[in-house]
Amino acid sequence: MIVAHLPAGYIVSTLLFHRFEKYGASRLIFLRAGLLGSIAPDLDMIYFYGFDHRAHPHHSYFSHFPSVWLLLLTLAILCFQHCKQKKLALLALIFTGNGMLHMLLDYISTNIYWLAPFVNRPFALITVPSVYQDWWLNFLLHRSFALEILIVLWATCLWCRRRLARHELVE
Repeated sequence: MIVAHLPAGYIVSTLLFHRFEKYGASRLIFLRAGLLGSIAPDLDMIYFYGFDHRAHPHHSYFSHFPSVWLLLLTLAILCFQHCKQKKLALLALIFTGNGMLHMLLDYISTNIYWLAPFVNRPFALITVPSVYQDWWLNFLLHRSFALEILIVLWATCLWCRRRLARHELVE
């Protein structure tokens, strides 16, 4: 996935907010936590370009291990279930849930190390062939990019519908 992580996080966070708003988190804070979680695994790109000099695929870093995100998600669920103060646990829940969504979306067309750190073997649902010299062109011109476009359109529709509803309330 190239462009759909943030829109997918927006979709999930927007659709789930009404279910959890009774726990005290504002919509804006809930949305920010969800959006940050949806791109958090890719923050390893700072290390990838700045320190590792692209020596290893950035999906081989621990920040892209589904086991890490499943552990964090499990801890967030347990905290949410057992803590009296639910607001912080709720924000951790939407953050880690969208981090796990990032893993699922990446799995569609790129390698994800599902069994890491125990097994160092990547898995991908679809292999995007390397036809063009620029890596991003291979993804942009592959049929799997249509799913990204659909996710972006869905998020745009949700955003426009919300703005329109808020505008109608003002008038």
